[in-house]
Amino acid sequence: MRAPVVLIACCALAAAVLAGCGGDEPSAKVPTPAEARAALADAPPALASLHADANELLPGGKPAFDRRFAALRGHPFVVNVWASWCGPCKEEFPVLQRAAVRYGTTIGFLGVDTRDVAEDAQGWLRRHWLAYPSYVDADGKITDAVGIRVGIPGTVFYDRDGERAYMHQGPYREDADFERDLQRYLGAKPSS
Repeated sequence: MRAPVVLIACCALAAAVLAGCGGDEPSAKVPTPAEARAALADAPPALASLHADANELLPGGKPAFDRRFAALRGHPFVVNVWASWCGPCKEEFPVLQRAAVRYGTTIGFLGVDTRDVAEDAQGWLRRHWLAYPSYVDADGKITDAVGIRVGIPGTVFYDRDGERAYMHQGPYREDADFERDLQRYLGAKPSS
């Protein structure tokens, strides 16, 4: 009699673990590429250059990232560190997808794909379009430079002067939490 109870408990535990690991396909509604492009059409030049590289994995490592970082001065921006192998990163992707479109004419967004397999990251981005680019960070130097050392995902908020305003370790699971931090630390106002 005890064996069926244990089996049911094990099955329930396995289902809970799988549900909490962030499956491959987030279910929340996110903007389509066409909707994102339309919403971001009026972005200033520095932010428009991000949107021109939308959904790309950019090479060049830390030197290329540093050049983009410098080009964003004058605009508040967010750097999100992720990887395709990271379940919590996948879980927060819809939050970032929506926020990047909603705030993308006033706030810059950059991704950092750290210590990942390029083909896996490219496959993930083919299925989950982002309105901003991500830099390839195979050696973790960008991740270290922005201060993410505990684990990923990690999100760093920078003010108009390129100074770190806030760092959040772990995933954003709710739009309201991410938007609260955008508003609190960057004075963000939605553009749509």
